[in-house]
Amino acid sequence: MMKNLLFLFVSITLQSIAQNSYPTIGKIERFDAAFDSLLAKDAKIEVLASGFNWSEGPVWVKKGGYLLFSDIPENTIFKWKAQEGITPFLKPSGYTGILPYSAEPGSNGLIINQKGELVACEHGDRRVSAMPFSSGGKRTLSDNFNGKRFNSPNDIVQHSSGAYYFTDPCAGMPKGVNDPTRETDIVGVYRIGTDGKTTLVVKDLLKPNGLAFSPDEKILYVAQSLDTAALWMAYPVHSDGSLGKGKVFLEVTQMIKKGLVGRPDGLKIDKKGNLWASGPGGVVILSPDAKLLGRIIIGERVSNVAFGEDGSTLYLTADMYLCRIKTLTIGVGF
Repeated sequence: MMKNLLFLFVSITLQSIAQNSYPTIGKIERFDAAFDSLLAKDAKIEVLASGFNWSEGPVWVKKGGYLLFSDIPENTIFKWKAQEGITPFLKPSGYTGILPYSAEPGSNGLIINQKGELVACEHGDRRVSAMPFSSGGKRTLSDNFNGKRFNSPNDIVQHSSGAYYFTDPCAGMPKGVNDPTRETDIVGVYRIGTDGKTTLVVKDLLKPNGLAFSPDEKILYVAQSLDTAALWMAYPVHSDGSLGKGKVFLEVTQMIKKGLVGRPDGLKIDKKGNLWASGPGGVVILSPDAKLLGRIIIGERVSNVAFGEDGSTLYLTADMYLCRIKTLTIGVGF
């Protein structure tokens, strides 16, 4: 299967280089005039590569000018760079044990930390790891809370203080919530402090997934990927790194009931505070006051997004696709 995937990647890459362009897909829906200041009316969704099993966790590597993303079932992190196309970057990416493990053993969410290292949420090894790009192997940032192993760390962000926040649902476990190897009944949001201590900061969600800070870091948004309670929560961030009582930012359960494909998953924030979030129908763009401004529709479930290049290009992982679209805004961190 991997040989077929690589053949397809090479074919797409050569075609794109020869044409100096990429095939396009999907459409844009506009619900508010404010969306025109975020995405041009002639904006196109470009398909950079296809043929993946389930693509996730895109992150732009500024030092090098390329994108990394996970293919969770393939236990692989891939690299995409203009004029080079797709190449395998790291395998295994999230499970180093004896296979088979589960349908989703590999890495999921990826970020570049303040030290310039690649930080990964690893399903199979049930940990959060950090790996330098220059030399040396991975080190474990956290793999348990109070001595009990995590379920399958899913997505992660780093606060300006240096602390990490990550989600830990059961999606990567062989039998999900009923897996006999589960050591904790919590599906929570955790914080890894700069002292290395792991604390539980949210324990009242049923399936936490993507998360992101507001530009001023006063709010932590957390997605819940549950068909019967699909929503984004907003938690106030206290000065000591703990979180206050959360409130529902926006619930979209009815959108799913109406047949829209996808659910709240990964998300990123632009410098104006707008949320670019995987959700029903594709990528939903929400204002800081939870108004639906627009939607980017791929036709497949979008798992996650990331701003890249100069901060104005949005990369999307959507099932078998890696896509991008040029925006009129800039993502936080650029």
